Amino acid sequence: MATKDLYERFVKDKNVVTDMLEKLESKTGIAKEYIAIGLASVLVLYLVFGYGASLLCNLIGFTYPAYLSIKAIESKNKEDDTQWLTYWVVYGLFSVGEFFSDIFLFWFPFYYAGKCVFLVWCMAPVSWNGSQIIYTRLVRPFFLKHEATMDSMVHDLTGKAKDTAESITKEGKPIRGMLNSQRS
Repeated sequence: MATKDLYERFVKDKNVVTDMLEKLESKTGIAKEYIAIGLASVLVLYLVFGYGASLLCNLIGFTYPAYLSIKAIESKNKEDDTQWLTYWVVYGLFSVGEFFSDIFLFWFPFYYAGKCVFLVWCMAPVSWNGSQIIYTRLVRPFFLKHEATMDSMVHDLTGKAKDTAESITKEGKPIRGMLNSQRS
């Protein structure tokens, strides 16, 4: 499906965004399609030149997927659960990678616009959904290859955390008391 077809389908579907666009259309007399294009243009320009582009980009990459994830949890359909779990796995891996490379990446022009395009691609409801492609081509093969090792590490860490929690509980020391004694 072409980008133009996706855009037209989105603008014609009934949702919160199209409701707001219709209200703006009735107040201004400007067609909602032009309002949508104008708002998208302002958004792109802000992502390229605006202060706080990082926050805006992260809100775009989090808010809509979080909303649809909650709707997926509440629905009876398992497919939407899988779609959004896949998105969150890719989003999490991207966020960890970005944490270590952010000091270099934010110097690149158009970084936040590119990041936003990447996140929108990962959440797009199309057959070439980015999170699905990244998961099936990169994450899943890596996971299947190293699953036993990762399971062993998780089991060991879980056991150590449980032992630590039990020893703290047996000693009867509240955590606050432990922290205060370490500072002394």
